Amino acid sequence: MIRRTAPTTMLLRVGAAAAFLAVGAAVRFGGHDPVTADAIWRWGLGLLGGIVVVRTLISVAAGRLAADVIASFAIIGAFALDQSFAGLVIVVMQTGGEALELIAEGRASRALRDLEKAAPRWAHRLHDDAVTDITVDTIIVGDMLLVRPGEMIPCDATVTAGQSHVDASTLTGEPVPVSTRPGVRLMSGALNLEGPLTLRATALAAESQYHRIVELVRSAQASKAPLQRLADRYAIWFTPLTLAICVGTFLVARDPVRVLAVLVVATPCPLILATPIAIVAGINQMAKRHVVIRRGSALEQMGHVTTVVFDKTGTLTLGRPQVAKVTPATGRDTADVLRLAAAVEQGSGHLLARTLVEAAARGGLPSPPAEDVVETPGAGVTGRVEGRTVRVGALSYITATQPALSAEFLKLSGDSLGLRAFVAIDGHAAAVVDYADRPRTGMSRFLDRLRHAGVRRILVVSGDAQANVDAIADAIGIDEAHGDLLPEDKVAVIETLMRNGEHVIMLGDGTNDAPALSAATVGVALSVGGSGITAEAADAVILGDDPSRLADAIEISRRTMRIARQSIWGGLVLSGIAIGFAMFGMIPPAVGAILQETIDVAVIVNALRAAR
Repeated sequence: MIRRTAPTTMLLRVGAAAAFLAVGAAVRFGGHDPVTADAIWRWGLGLLGGIVVVRTLISVAAGRLAADVIASFAIIGAFALDQSFAGLVIVVMQTGGEALELIAEGRASRALRDLEKAAPRWAHRLHDDAVTDITVDTIIVGDMLLVRPGEMIPCDATVTAGQSHVDASTLTGEPVPVSTRPGVRLMSGALNLEGPLTLRATALAAESQYHRIVELVRSAQASKAPLQRLADRYAIWFTPLTLAICVGTFLVARDPVRVLAVLVVATPCPLILATPIAIVAGINQMAKRHVVIRRGSALEQMGHVTTVVFDKTGTLTLGRPQVAKVTPATGRDTADVLRLAAAVEQGSGHLLARTLVEAAARGGLPSPPAEDVVETPGAGVTGRVEGRTVRVGALSYITATQPALSAEFLKLSGDSLGLRAFVAIDGHAAAVVDYADRPRTGMSRFLDRLRHAGVRRILVVSGDAQANVDAIADAIGIDEAHGDLLPEDKVAVIETLMRNGEHVIMLGDGTNDAPALSAATVGVALSVGGSGITAEAADAVILGDDPSRLADAIEISRRTMRIARQSIWGGLVLSGIAIGFAMFGMIPPAVGAILQETIDVAVIVNALRAAR
């Protein structure tokens, strides 16, 4: 494996080579001492050019026919034929291009470390009415465990006693807490919100859902093949062609200096410089659109995308529950119940309370003042409105003091475990409020932009129920929708698409999306509502809460790579013309080096168009 050099180290080499050139030039033309100047250039070429040659040899030994091969031959020839000035110029441009590539490539992911840091560490084992604190790795199947409010579920388990709501958003991506009761199965990594729960362990911690997410990210990142440099793809034919020209020149002219001149003007600096400069410019352009590219290769790969896979919640939808339906009891008016419930919820900081108040406001229902309001955090709120006692909250909260209401509410709500609030007025069941997520606005136009940009296939993958996923997909115009998926199922969908030749972008925002983001050709994370783990597993991050920025990113990628290819071909054509003159002895190596740098400047100027 070739060890990557740090960008700062490469920049130091560029600076050192430029310094040797400048000092030698000052001695040569200022002090009129060509011998000392040649010695300075020769020392610089030997030290810094030697590093380039060694790195190229390592690459070739690893089976990589890189664009650097011609540059290394030119450096060796310049040193052997005492043309150190020309060789140092090549070193400056070669190391400068590598430094730009390293800068564009970005930083390594910390996803695994962050995932492991967030994993459950401790559990409370119940035995003979005693509670013992244990580490999660000592849990065995069948253990009875106590999980208090605010604690993570330590392993996959089944509820045997207690009622609560559990936040499983890190595992399923769904922001709606799951109502739990005896018999409900829970996954490790979910967060208990309200009441204490007694669980029976059904799997070891190392075999539970959260640990599987960690392993999925690890295996996805390990199996992801490195992207071949665009320059190296051109080098596959350019390098043999150039070497053949050099052999032909030597056989005809028998002049090694002329061969060196061919190598110097053929040094593929346009290949080495065009792509990283265009990519850095494209990265800056994306940053203006609030898209942060964490790996330079992601920008190039975005331009080849054929399939986009979306997580549902928080990506295609708003990611927070809205009032979907109010089911009033017989004889109750929906608007009246909603305004009374909103009145007592007005001062609550609970997410569902704010949602209910917003629903009343959207319906033009003014909330009357409430008195004697008492809130039980995470459970419900009670108050008096217009002389009536209004209670809003979980079923367990209301029936704790009025058990008889349980049967009345059951008639209204059925036996579903969906997220609901229950409203009682003056001791009678008044209504059941159902909450659900809803699609973002403007999604249809966003999907049209993706298709116009060349995306052939668009899918939704989600941990939510298939019926809910289908409803969202139909609402915004996506034909393929997959629900009830665990993180490993999402990875399987991605891997199947890629085996079938698709270039896949995955856009998500939850920890449960991290394995799929790592497995995709390009993983893109939404930063708002997403975890740091998700961003670390992604190749790019959209700052803010606007998934349509993905269309901007794809368009910028396509334009950036088009400019890079134009720069490469323009530079190669100019270098080809210079090669023709060098073959006939019309360009000496030193002049060829300066001419090559002129071509490089033209390539750089064109590549910088990607920044506009």
